[in-house]
Amino acid sequence: MASQPNYPTYPAQPGQPMNYGWAVPGSNQGEAPPPGYVQPAPGFAQPPPAYRPPPAEEARMYGTSSDQEDGPIHTAADESGSFGSFSEKSVRMAFVRKVYAILMLQLAITVGFMAIFMYVPEVSKFQQENQWMFWVAFVMTFVLVIVLGCCQDFRRRWPLNIILLLLFTFCEGFLLGTISTLYRTEDVMIAAGVCAIVCLGLTIFAFQTKWDFTACGGIMFVALLILMIFGILCIFIRDRILSLVYSSLGALVFSVYIVIDTQMMLGGSHKYSISPEEYIFAALNLYLDVINLFLYILATVGGSRR
Repeated sequence: MASQPNYPTYPAQPGQPMNYGWAVPGSNQGEAPPPGYVQPAPGFAQPPPAYRPPPAEEARMYGTSSDQEDGPIHTAADESGSFGSFSEKSVRMAFVRKVYAILMLQLAITVGFMAIFMYVPEVSKFQQENQWMFWVAFVMTFVLVIVLGCCQDFRRRWPLNIILLLLFTFCEGFLLGTISTLYRTEDVMIAAGVCAIVCLGLTIFAFQTKWDFTACGGIMFVALLILMIFGILCIFIRDRILSLVYSSLGALVFSVYIVIDTQMMLGGSHKYSISPEEYIFAALNLYLDVINLFLYILATVGGSRR
């Protein structure tokens, strides 16, 4: 079959340009384009590239959320760049209401245990005759704190997280009821009233202040270690003034911790914050802060009146 005229075959003959096929339209040869060739219209634009979601949204679409991989505490940059985080006020306020509802339930159970031990002599006498109950509750308290603080799956799995938190609250209420029998009823009532006023004032301060206390976690950890060493020293050195100083410093340390944990719960512009899914963790932190503050105030009031 004869080839078309003026169109070189492949490969090109000597002296002909290396065009490898049909001539390009608009060239100096002036031939028409070969069959099947469609010349693009003037002003033709390339189609836009395919949409690709941001990395954070793409990670959540495929089930690899940073909230599930990381711990309960996040920085402000993590919260501002994540999807559905503390940036929405409704999510934040719902989280705060849930945490305070759980905290009020815990405090009500604890106060109920203390009232039973103080106003029902038979219960107090039964506990004194069975000291093993105190040590069982003491060991269970430490075990449950470790489980709720370190095992993320347990504190996020409903209803296991509520059951573990209520069991911890019962053990802590039993311990506080036992300790309250060692003091006079008037001292316990005074310490409870002072603790309530201090907690209310610190909570309002944490909500309103522009100071970011969440960045002071390292300093407060060192202060807590020093307080523990001071407490061990007070065990071997029996002195009333030294005990009052120790209990006063303990109340100061846990007052600051209340502010820190409250601001971490609020999130927003603070450096560190707690994920909205960690309402059990947030309630546990605030409950421990309030209980420790009450114990140090009770030791201060009781020691000053002895």
